[in-house]
Order: sequence, then C-alpha cells, then structure tokens
Amino acid sequence: MSVTKQQIFRPIAVLLGGAAVFTLIMFTKSSDDKREEEKLVPYVSIEKVELAPIQLVAHSQGEVRSRYQTRIVSEVSGKVQSVAAAFENGGLVKKGELLAQIDPFDYEVKVQQAKANLASARAAFIQERAQGRVAEAEWASITNAEPSELGLRKPQQEQALASVKAAEAAYTQAQKDLERTQIRAPFDALVKSRDVSPGTFLNIGGTLGELLDVSLAEVRLPVNQSDFSILQNAGRDAQVVLRGHVYGQTQTWQARIVRDEGMVDAASRMIYLVAHITDPYALNTDTPRLPFGTYVSAEIHGELLPQALKIPRRLFINGAIPVVADHKLELREVTVLKEEGKHSIVSAGLADGDLMVVSTLAAPIAGMELTWEGAPTPKSEESTEKAIASAADVKEVK
Repeated sequence: MSVTKQQIFRPIAVLLGGAAVFTLIMFTKSSDDKREEEKLVPYVSIEKVELAPIQLVAHSQGEVRSRYQTRIVSEVSGKVQSVAAAFENGGLVKKGELLAQIDPFDYEVKVQQAKANLASARAAFIQERAQGRVAEAEWASITNAEPSELGLRKPQQEQALASVKAAEAAYTQAQKDLERTQIRAPFDALVKSRDVSPGTFLNIGGTLGELLDVSLAEVRLPVNQSDFSILQNAGRDAQVVLRGHVYGQTQTWQARIVRDEGMVDAASRMIYLVAHITDPYALNTDTPRLPFGTYVSAEIHGELLPQALKIPRRLFINGAIPVVADHKLELREVTVLKEEGKHSIVSAGLADGDLMVVSTLAAPIAGMELTWEGAPTPKSEESTEKAIASAADVKEVK
C-alpha cells in the first residue's frame, strides 16, 4: 500500500499550525498578564510639600465686662438736692464729675462751728503759753532754784495744745463731710443704674447707683490644657484678636492677656486667661465701640513655627502621612503640635519637596508601588540606567 506525499505532509502541517496557534495564545496571554499587572499599580494624586511659617492659635470665647464695677454709696446722711443730667442709665461720666448733691446746709454750719472752736483753742493755747513765760520770769526773779513744771504751767500748756490739735481734727473732719455732700465719679464710667432722685433722703451707706469703668474692659477666656501648652510664658502678654457682632456688624478688636487665674476649673477642666481691652467705648481712640456684655470669640496667639504644614486629618494612616519615595508608598511618622478642626499642624517629619499622597488608598501597604500623573515609569528609568552603563562599558573597551 503506497503512501502519498500529501498524506505525509498533512499531519506535519496540522502539528505546525497547532504549535503556531499555541505560541500566539501564550504570547497574547503573557501580554495581557503584563498589562493587568501594570493596571494593578494604584494611581494616586500627590502634592509637593511646601513648609512655611505658621502662627499657632488657641481659640476661646467669653463675655466682655468692665474691669471695675462699683456701687456708689453716700458717706454722709441728708436729702438729695440735685442729680446730674449725665447720671442716668447708660450715661457716660468723667472722673471727678458731679453725680449728685446732698443738701450741704447742716455741714456748712458744722464747718463754721469747728472753725470757731479751733480759733478758741488756739487763743487759749497762746494765753496759756504767755502765762507760762510770766511764771518763769517771776520764778527767776525770786530764786535761782530750778522751778517745777507745775510752777511754769507746763501741764496747762500741753492741755491747751491738745485742745488745739483736737479742734484742728474736728475742723478737717467737718470740711471733709461738707465735701462728701458732693457725690463724684471715681473714674471714667458708664452709669449702669441710678437709685436716687431729688428729694431722696440718704443715710450713711445709702446707695446712689452703680458705675462701670470704661477705661479698661476685660474678658475671661477658657482654654483647654492642650491649647494652653502652645502659649508662651503661660499666655502672659500674648496678643488676642476678638471678634463679635455689634450694632448689626461683625467687628474686631485687639486685646492682650494680662494673667491667668492660677487654677483649673473643677467642672470643665479649663484654664481661664484674662484679657484686657483698652478704651472699649472708644472715647479716646478711633477703634470700634465694644459694649459691655458683648459675646466675643478670641484667637490667642501662641508660638510661631518657622517651618510647618497644615494637613487634612483624613490623610493620616494610623498616625502617619503617606508619601511617595522611589515609586513606593512610605508611611512617614510626623510630629503633630495641634489639631484645628479638620486639620492637623505638623512641625516635623516632612521636608520641602516630599511627595505627599492626597488621594484615598483602598488598602495602603508600606512599600507598595504607586504611580501618578507625570510620574516617570520605573522601566524608562531602568532603561536609561542600562544605557548609561553600556555607554560606560564601551568607552572602557575603547
């Protein structure tokens, strides 16, 4: 039985065709696998780190109050004769300005009586002193013996001198009581309340009204212990920016921390700082008026960081910041000084030019490869390095 050439080559052709198809399938699969591997490298968004000075700020709030709140009381008794026009609720008065006048008649009489008593006491002392000199001269003309004090009328002179001093004190007291019939403002003030009218009879200690010092206002600012730690010198002399809503507008004022209250509040665990505002009613300046009772927010200036960065808190991964180093994910440990809302202020751990990952990673693992827009591919870098090495080898051979 003869075998033709066609029968011999047909199986060989089938085998060769199958081998070719198998090779093509394997090559295609390999290419697909490589493309899939390339697709598995996470694509991320990055930002270059740029460190800059950051002013740390402690936030607080409080109510503006007068530094001094004084109830005005009468130091003498009598009927109120008149009341100043400015002595009304909301009125502004200057230091030393007359607020009310108590009928001075009885006190003027007492001044005249005290003045007369003083003149009489002085005359009695002069007379007694003259009699003492006469007694001393008479004694000297009679004998050379040492005279007694009684003989020279020394006790009588001392008694007369004491009467003069008592009369002087009574006269001074009478003058002082007469002055006290004029009730005057102890400082530049806002009248909070007035409790008397003309005709009101006042006893000693009777209240005329209440005044608020307008030369200086203060506000108590609660600060948590974390914020307190960023303040230098326990906050003393720190600059404060106050913001509040007054007369339909949001205004700002400058203040200064003058002290802390020296203890931690038992209920809130807060530390209270006290800030002063000069001339809150703008009597001597062009600043916006700051009425007492205004509720204000406060920014207390703390330490100034020369090189720092404010980072969204969502970027943190287990307390570290994701950065790219050599195309791979690095979880960089950083130092966080303060939390501000949705951000953290970082003072150490990052450097200018670091590539910080700002997009969310589904499953972040340190060392995993990353890519981003405009990133040089590792292959191109490797090819470049090999080309440089080959060129160097050729040069050495030559």
